Amino acid sequence: MKRRTFIKTASLAGAATVISGKAFSRTSETMAASSSPRIGGPIVLSTWDFGPEVPQAAVETLVRGGTVVDAVEHAVMIPEADPKETSVGYGGYPDREGRVTLDASIMDGNGNCGSVVFLEHIVHPISVARLVMEKTQHVMLAGEGALQFALEHGFKKENLLTKEAEAAYKEWLETSKYYPVQMDKNNHDTIGLLAMDGKGGMAGACTTSGMAWKIRGRVGDSPIIGAGLYVDSDVGGATATGIGEAVIKVAGSFLIVELMRNGKSPQEACRLALERIVHKQPQYADRNDFVVGFVAMSKDGDIGAMSYRKGLQYTLYKEGVTRIVDAEYIVK
Repeated sequence: MKRRTFIKTASLAGAATVISGKAFSRTSETMAASSSPRIGGPIVLSTWDFGPEVPQAAVETLVRGGTVVDAVEHAVMIPEADPKETSVGYGGYPDREGRVTLDASIMDGNGNCGSVVFLEHIVHPISVARLVMEKTQHVMLAGEGALQFALEHGFKKENLLTKEAEAAYKEWLETSKYYPVQMDKNNHDTIGLLAMDGKGGMAGACTTSGMAWKIRGRVGDSPIIGAGLYVDSDVGGATATGIGEAVIKVAGSFLIVELMRNGKSPQEACRLALERIVHKQPQYADRNDFVVGFVAMSKDGDIGAMSYRKGLQYTLYKEGVTRIVDAEYIVK
């Protein structure tokens, strides 16, 4: 029942489904950054494999005439509502007090952004984060204030602790170890997602229930603009997964975008951000439970993805095909 690692051992061979009339393929091939700057249509990039319906939701939203902000919101709402996902939304593992608290952020390519932290009882924190962006003059709302804001805007208060998550929590109580080392192969981590509409419009979303069994009130990188997510349509975007504290300390996603602004490819920028983390925080380097990864997309549609340890996978929809790809990594 332990949770955060990048190791996934499931077989990835063969085609699995069909998305928008195109093959959805699973591959263990390591994919380098695209060499072509051409944007042939919508591009959707996200951490992990949360199923083909996630990028499909983004693409279909764009096809129906929705905005790229609509697209990223609709895409990440799928794992938020899935009770089988133990690290995102409904079904997420609780904190050490047995309560599920959610963090989320959303950002467009013009710097508009919104986030919620330490939010309870709301299935779709990403939608509340969007309302913060569009309906207030603020960027972030927290805790009871975020919940009050959500209820005032028509969201329903619900119990997010599923029976399965409650059972896992009770098992954890027997040892109460704070740092989980491994995550089951069928589980995932935070979903960070970037999308481009084919015309240069970009947006991103990031949503999570955070580290399992965390100290009550802990907030990771996911809802922090510039740490877990950053988008600038003049340059590109980036999002993070893994131990959020390490990402926050270097403003990881912002760092990657700024490296791209200064001429680095998305792949080079991801590598440099990871190297910055372990250079400035060498105490992380030898920890077996230290896992951090980034995915990035340039304004030209080039892709980058890299993790500190082997195992990060990402989902990429590009040129009509969705693939699950093993990211490059620094150490095993």
